[in-house]
This record gives sequence, structure tokens and C-alpha cells, in this order.
Amino acid sequence: MTTLSPHPDRLFPADTATRELARRLYESVQAAPILSPHGHVDAALLAEDEPFPDPATLLITPDHYVLRLLHATGTSLDALGRGPSPADPREVWRAFCSNWDVFLATPVRFWFESTFADLFGIDEQPSAANADELYDHIDALLRTEEFRPRALFSRFNIEVLATTDDPADDLAAHARLAADPTFTGRVLPTFRADRYMTPTASGWTESLDRLSASAGIACDTHAGLLSALRARREAFRAAGATATDTGVADAGSEPLSDTEAERIHAAALRGQATEAEGVAYRRTMLYRLAEMAAEDGLVMQLHPSVIRNHHAPTLRRFGPDTGHDLPDVASYTRPLTPILRDFGTSETFRLVLFTVDETSFSREIAPLAGFYPSVYAGAPWWFIDTPDAILRYRRAVTDSAGFTKTSGFIDDTRAFCSIPARHDMSRRVDARYLAELVVEHRLDEESAFAVAHRLVDDIPRQTFRL
Repeated sequence: MTTLSPHPDRLFPADTATRELARRLYESVQAAPILSPHGHVDAALLAEDEPFPDPATLLITPDHYVLRLLHATGTSLDALGRGPSPADPREVWRAFCSNWDVFLATPVRFWFESTFADLFGIDEQPSAANADELYDHIDALLRTEEFRPRALFSRFNIEVLATTDDPADDLAAHARLAADPTFTGRVLPTFRADRYMTPTASGWTESLDRLSASAGIACDTHAGLLSALRARREAFRAAGATATDTGVADAGSEPLSDTEAERIHAAALRGQATEAEGVAYRRTMLYRLAEMAAEDGLVMQLHPSVIRNHHAPTLRRFGPDTGHDLPDVASYTRPLTPILRDFGTSETFRLVLFTVDETSFSREIAPLAGFYPSVYAGAPWWFIDTPDAILRYRRAVTDSAGFTKTSGFIDDTRAFCSIPARHDMSRRVDARYLAELVVEHRLDEESAFAVAHRLVDDIPRQTFRL
């Protein structure tokens, strides 16, 4: 079997002097608590603290990073546990191990190697030959108290973990965690109102009904919808939320008049709104959400320009989050003009811009963050949360925005066990970048160590008002 032994200097520069400094910078922050202000782990996982069911259900089936690469090389989503009929978890695991080389040189491989070695004590690369042995080893560990969700939360040294929650969610799991004296971590809800923004989208009216019931406010008018969202934002704030999250097709934010918004709202309830009216309504909703953020101080995270569910047959058979979302070209400066005109210099408004189009970092996001007090450059996310892209991000953003107008690392994951590996990767790449600045005499060593600490501590704390 091929040995699995992650190198202690992985991701550091090849140059000896720079690598030694990068190592020291990394070691100074390696054990710092994890702040995860943007992610998708379900709070119920920690509230219930039940054992994980099996290795495949924990590590393979819910992770769209894994699904897309295996699917791209011929493994069916049925074989990975995402089909309409249940799949044998051991068979899912065998499919993954048999295709281990698919992940060579990808961040997915980096995360898995770190997780396997550091968390599960595995010292062999997965393969078809050892798939059952590895499955049994991990499965046995998952039956122990040390591998229940709360024990891992503590072992991972997570201080803050943000979830992603629908405005109609009752936040019961968050309430249970907050009331439990045996749980000392902070698990914060994040308000995500995407499904209420586009009235021509499937399920919009049903979503309004759920929101009405949750807020106790009728959503049969545009004004009612805005009132219900404001009420739920207050409930989220009371539950500890510090941020919202918004994913839209584009960053257009031109507000409609109240009369026009009400007209489109009424037409949509009758099923008569056009696609163009749906776009206009979505854009006015983005403006109104920014207006609410300026009022209540919840940090607004925005990530436009992802083509969701690109392959319609896969969506019909397997549903969303199965690997066929794709990047689109992103624009921010012109589309966000109405929001930044009205709230860009507000002391309460804060806007963190994310992208999967990394050309926009130096072209738009960094210059915006370099002028507007409210704007922050979100870390590389999703398709670009990779070592090379994180390094490119630092080089693209720092010139215009410096370090303090960035977000801190964002793990953006449902894969709970990968959180430490993802943050470790970011800390290594940032150590490399800072070391290179020092050896090029662009930054002194004392400042480099100070920045390394700020990137994992006070910068994300301040950005997300933690």
C-alpha cells in the first residue's frame, strides 16, 4: 500500500530560507481557535450529538466537491448515495476509494489526506484493495464517544461556527445549544432569504406561506413580505446571528417604487409575473435587504454569479447540491451602485463580497473595498478555495485593499470533518505569502507575524462582528 503521510512543510515555498520563515509563521498560528463565520453544517448535528452513521454518509455522500469530480470521471450519483433509492454505504465508500487518484493535486485530496491522517490515524492511501479495511477502521471510531459531533467540535478547537438558515426556520437547534450549559461553543444562525427574492421561481408562494406562519405577518403584499423578513431578522439577532447570506444570479440592486413592487408581487401570486418582472423584483429585494442591514447591523454577505443546477436532468433526478452548479462571470461595481450610493459609507452597513470569478478580485472587489468603509473582500470560496487561488487572491487584493479589508478564511462547508483541514490549508498559504513578502523586503518580520495572527483572529472577528 502507498503510505499516507502529509508532509509537515506542505504548501510552503521550495526556497529553503523562505520555507523556514513560512514554517515559523505557520507554527505561530497553527493552534489558534477556528472562527468559521460562513458555513453549512446543520446546528441539529451538534444539538442532538448523535453518532455519525457511517464513513460514507459522513464523508462522501453530502460533499458536492467529492461528488462532482467522481461524477466527471464516470461514477454515477446513484453509486454515491444520491439516487432515489438507498445505496449501501460500504459500496459508496468502495467507489470513492477505487477512484482515489481522481483527486490528485486537488484541494479535496489535501483535505482528505489531512483528515485521514490527523483525525482518523490512517497511514495508507485509499484504494480498491484497502477500502473495506479503511471503512471498518473509521466506522469503529465513529461508534466511540470521542467521535461524536460535540467531542469533535471541541477537538477541532472551533470557537465560532455559523450555520445557514432559512428565515422561516424556528432555530430550535440553536436555542437548545444556547441553553445547554455542557456546550460552550458558539453556533450562530445566518439569515438567508434567497427563496423569497424571485417571485417567478418555483415554490415562491409556498415559501411565503411558511414565512407568514413563522413571522405571524401576512406576506400577500410586498410590504408584508418586507415586514416579515424584518421580524425574522430580529429573531435571528436574538438567537445570536451576526450576519446574513445572499446568493443571487447577479448583483443588480436597482430599487423599484413601492407601487411597482406591489404590482409585480400581486401578479406573481396570480402566476402572471414575467421573467423580466421577476428579475426586477429580485434586484429591488437585494436593495431592500441591504437597507435592512444598514438598519440592524447584520453583516451582509453577497455571492452572485453562480449558475445553479446547470444540468436539468441531474436536477430532476438527484436534486440540488449534487455538483452541477458552475461559475459565471461576475460584476459588482456598476450593479451595486444603488446600494453603495445609499449605504456605502454608513457606519452600520457592512458588505462582504464573495466571488467564484477570481478575475473580479483585482478588477472590482479590491478597489471597492479600498474605498468604501462598508465593503470587505471575501476570501476565495467554493471553486477557488484552493491553495493556488488563495495565493492569487492575496496578490490580487492586498495592493488595493490591504489585509484589514478582507474577511478571514471562509470554509463554506457541509463536510464537518474537513473544517480543520480547510483552515489549516489557508493558514499555510497565508504563511507562505507573508514569508515571501519578508524575503522580498516588502514587509518586516515582526509585521508578518502580527498579520498572521490578525488573519485568523481579529480580522474575521471584526469583519463579521463576532
